[in-house]
Amino acid sequence: MNIAVVTVVAGRHHHLRHHIEALDRSDRPPDDHIVVSMGDPDVAAVVTATGHPAHVEYLDVRPPLPLAAARNAGAAAALARGHDLLIFLDVDCLALPRLVSAYAAGPHDRALLCGPVTYLAPEPASGYPLESLDRLRNPHPARPDPPDGTIETGNDHDLFWSLSFAVSARVWTRIGGFCTDYRGYGAEDTDFGQRARAAGVPVCWVGGADAFHQFHPVSDPPIEHLDDILRNAALFHRRWQRWPMRGWLEAFERRGLVRFDAGADRWTRTTPSR
Repeated sequence: MNIAVVTVVAGRHHHLRHHIEALDRSDRPPDDHIVVSMGDPDVAAVVTATGHPAHVEYLDVRPPLPLAAARNAGAAAALARGHDLLIFLDVDCLALPRLVSAYAAGPHDRALLCGPVTYLAPEPASGYPLESLDRLRNPHPARPDPPDGTIETGNDHDLFWSLSFAVSARVWTRIGGFCTDYRGYGAEDTDFGQRARAAGVPVCWVGGADAFHQFHPVSDPPIEHLDDILRNAALFHRRWQRWPMRGWLEAFERRGLVRFDAGADRWTRTTPSR
């Protein structure tokens, strides 16, 4: 089996260096690492400086970042290079050494595979302890966390997340990739989960395929992404006849930033866009 890891990135060079260092500790190294630069010409130099043999794909894009299109570009490169299993790992994520082998042992020929993700505290001055990340393990409580070496089949495709997942080339083609109408922050991964559901592809959670999300400041709700969220939520609603990201939309509403028009079944902004 030929395995490729796909990582999309714009900025976050410090995270990218750690991401590569962790991946280089894999007990079963991937056969290829495809790094997709979203309009960031410095990514290739960052990768080269690590000595890591990644293949860098450059997309000439501008904000809002086309995360869906970038992941599709990474997958297309992996398929063109003859890989059988695609592992998508966000640049913020540090892979445990067993992540690649755990995904490789999962039912990737019939399912969409996800692994547990731990959100890390701010990086200490000494750096994250890559040799002992297991000691920091505290998986997100809203997602399944099966024991190491086991598989849990889920029935809720809304739990799919794009931080860390794996899929065979055949199943990727069956799902059809990400919908590239989404741009910027939010809903493109929820849409992908629904595309998998519509294609009859189950989601399976893989014990031992652990990733650790490096800290970076976030807003809750993410007000800086309000316009992206409204646009992408409306797109998702047109495609699937329901609203995604309701927690964020309702939080914006409580702050007086948006309102829901029940008669028109739509969310609208109440303040001018910046």
